[in-house]
Amino acid sequence: MSGLPEQDVAQVRAWCDQRVPKGVRDQVRVECEEAARHLTIVERRPPWGANAGPEWKSLPIARLRYTKKTGTWDLCYPGRDFRFHRYDAAPQSATVNILLDEIGRDPTGIFWG
Repeated sequence: MSGLPEQDVAQVRAWCDQRVPKGVRDQVRVECEEAARHLTIVERRPPWGANAGPEWKSLPIARLRYTKKTGTWDLCYPGRDFRFHRYDAAPQSATVNILLDEIGRDPTGIFWG
């Protein structure tokens, strides 16, 4: 058990599921990876090339970090240094709705490119 609010986790999973039409999920998926204090939204692509192996490749899109003490979520983006950094254009939020909307809108192009 991660200690994250179950309703928020379910909402993020549902949001990810709705990002890609069912007809193309053999080519691309958006999924949520759950950890003790955060959720990472990733884009997954199938193996490509003769030496790729059977595993799908993952590209991090965003991370939602939860602070239990305050009951708030922060939105982070993956940097070129392979670390996540706070996305200052979105405020901390008690629910994930506002942050998911920001990821979907992506006004700066930092999440989806």
